[in-house]
Amino acid sequence: MRLSSHCWAVTGLAYLPPWAVNSGFIAGEHTTLVVDTGASAMAAATIHGYATLARPGNCLLAIDTEKHFDHIGGNAYFRDRGIDVLGHRGCARSEEEFRAEVAGFNAAIADPARRARGEAGAFYSGTRLAAPNRFVSEDTLLELGGLEVRVLLTPGHTATNLTVYVPAEGVVYSGDCLVNGYLPNLACGAGPEWRQWLDSLDRLERLAPEIVVPGHGPVARGAEVRETIERNRAVLDEALSRA
Repeated sequence: MRLSSHCWAVTGLAYLPPWAVNSGFIAGEHTTLVVDTGASAMAAATIHGYATLARPGNCLLAIDTEKHFDHIGGNAYFRDRGIDVLGHRGCARSEEEFRAEVAGFNAAIADPARRARGEAGAFYSGTRLAAPNRFVSEDTLLELGGLEVRVLLTPGHTATNLTVYVPAEGVVYSGDCLVNGYLPNLACGAGPEWRQWLDSLDRLERLAPEIVVPGHGPVARGAEVRETIERNRAVLDEALSRA
């Protein structure tokens, strides 16, 4: 889905029901930045294909918006092609954690025959664990060739969350700092993390983006951006009131 002159979204990539996960990419004159690599090698191949076709002569670069496997599962696909992956140091995960992710995915399969067959293996075919090889520890400016991109620290959902902002086009790739149509996932933290998350939502709101590609759910445009922020904020406020 083309969002603007230089920005695309790749939406609805498969993951655990009811979740689908989003990715996207930003194409400058000489570099295309892929935002999130999907949950698996097959998702990564889809993202890579779209990003390559959009501007065939560009170098590719990728970035993880957080540590959860639905956002980093395609990292090895990109690294195997010599493509650098940026991300927070906390995005490095263990093989044990990855095996548990695959087992959890398989356990969620509703059909007992498919579950017994281990059909999660088909979803994760060719998928290997790979961490970012370039680390982001502070707000960072990337130059893609005539186009500047800002990488912002937006912790809360996890300590590793990053947001990618394209000022010239008013486009934000929020990762799971924002979700649209879903309840935000609060399972990774408690009061202190949720307060941090609210601060990150305030930061996104101050950017006043025209378009937001959330970590999950439909792309938000115009007035829906503010509404999406408010819905996420309301869930966090309610959680804090009950903590």
